[in-house]
Amino acid sequence: MKIDTEYLKLDSFLKAVNAVASGGEAKMAIQDGFVIVNNEVETRRGRKLRPGDTVEIKGGARYSVE
Repeated sequence: MKIDTEYLKLDSFLKAVNAVASGGEAKMAIQDGFVIVNNEVETRRGRKLRPGDTVEIKGGARYSVE
């Protein structure tokens, strides 16, 4: 996904790529350890994503930040 700002928060990114249906669902997925950023489990929903980062949902899709 291409972003037009310096960074995008992880929970907002998940909503933008339709990986989750709501902010609450994003929060739960992140807190429960289902989200991997740059090959490491990420539990902070405010994690700033920048171009070059990769986001993966365990057992699901993988996204690149551009």
